[in-house]
Amino acid sequence: QVQLAESGGGSVQAGESLRLSCTFSGDTRSIACMGWFRQAPGMMRMGVARISFGSGGEYYVDSVKGRFTISRDNADNKVYLQMTGLKPEDTAMYYCAAVRCRTWISDYWGQGTQVTVAS
Repeated sequence: QVQLAESGGGSVQAGESLRLSCTFSGDTRSIACMGWFRQAPGMMRMGVARISFGSGGEYYVDSVKGRFTISRDNADNKVYLQMTGLKPEDTAMYYCAAVRCRTWISDYWGQGTQVTVAS
């Protein structure tokens, strides 16, 4: 089992930045890749970024490419999502998840952290 906890959400103005953190614990050796997802009201949850713990390779969906950066700190069991140039359409609940590499299939989820971007 893996436990995940997100933090760092908040309310910002368009164009501002936020950094989300995800702390993971438990059977951390089983984690090969991690992802960040978001879910806006009335929408399905969708992946926005993921990272491989082994290679460090990153993947972003087009809507956040160039604005969001995913990173990891294996020593501290943390994954981050640096978000810059935030837009109102980025408003959502953000979740981190342990995912199967090169997929959005997730086995473990955090509780989420809310990001609200005002225009």
